[in-house]
Amino acid sequence: MSEAQILDAKGNIPAPLTDHEKKWREKLDKGVAQKRYDELKRRQAMSLDDKMHLSMERITEFGEAFDWHVASSFSGGLDSSVMVHIIERVYPNLPRVHCNTGLEYPEINRHVARTKNVVVMRPKIPFHRVVKEKGWPIASKKTARGLSVLRNPTENNQNIYRLYDIGINRFGQKVEGYKVARQWRFLVDAPFPISDLCCNIMKKEPMHRYEKETGRVQFVGILADESKGREKTYVETGCNAFDAKTPRSWPLAFWTRQDILEYIKRFDLPYASVYGDIVETPDGLDTTGVQGTGCVFCMFGMQLETGQNRMQRLKRTHPKLWHYCMDKLGMAEVLKYIRDNAHPRLASKFKAEPEEGEKLLRLPM
Repeated sequence: MSEAQILDAKGNIPAPLTDHEKKWREKLDKGVAQKRYDELKRRQAMSLDDKMHLSMERITEFGEAFDWHVASSFSGGLDSSVMVHIIERVYPNLPRVHCNTGLEYPEINRHVARTKNVVVMRPKIPFHRVVKEKGWPIASKKTARGLSVLRNPTENNQNIYRLYDIGINRFGQKVEGYKVARQWRFLVDAPFPISDLCCNIMKKEPMHRYEKETGRVQFVGILADESKGREKTYVETGCNAFDAKTPRSWPLAFWTRQDILEYIKRFDLPYASVYGDIVETPDGLDTTGVQGTGCVFCMFGMQLETGQNRMQRLKRTHPKLWHYCMDKLGMAEVLKYIRDNAHPRLASKFKAEPEEGEKLLRLPM
């Protein structure tokens, strides 16, 4: 029986592979994916000077491919600040597109306001409506999506339900990384919605709107070593996705956080003060403030933080933002539910505020 004829759990023949699945399968079969993964590791080990040179080559290739009808995505964070500085060397005065979601640290907004040639986009739906109508971003995008599916079974989502429930795809094959982990299953019965749609609504839609209105495709300052998903994106496309449905360039994809911090120090590059100072530590360069900015109220990845979590630090550094998040948005109730129902080790990661006498591991701003 061919793969296309394998019956699913209901005895139906599942849909054939999508074009994306076919291309990925072909890359795996030909060893292209492994070669590009090995290439990524080699490039991550290069010197900063060599990385700068290679990034400028990729920027030039992408810009020329679209007759420089391009723009730079600019979050105001460290990675995008370095990226636009390098792009400026290659092709000055490109528009820098910033999405003001209303979820940024005030220091990020001030840094963006001081930056020249910035176009500001805004989401159509505010965050308080997103979490109320769509759901809270908890754990990770994949886990949040899985929980949303498990909470809402229908006749039309049984294949995807099975994928997130027991890790079996529509071809009856076991797929690693999709089954919702046991430690998060208690959230299936949570009295609040959960979803992975926040980023799509708050960030991606405004940026896609900009591209539709202007016809400009974008450079994006993301690093492959930040997550498995971003590493997979690099393996699939490399730095420049010329032929993607939405063409993109990730010219710093093979950089590391150490490279970003070294570049900022070398060129005395301005950055948002919420990061604090860049200092030498036994493990290399680090920041004395926050390590990442992103969306202030997002709970993706909180369980991975050591010491005090982002919300505990937020109360010390930005108490007005903390009170808005806890009292107005209702995150206090969400965190309490997690602490009351999760395994104790997991629950300890979701404290809402510092305990009495507890000190920050990272320096306050």
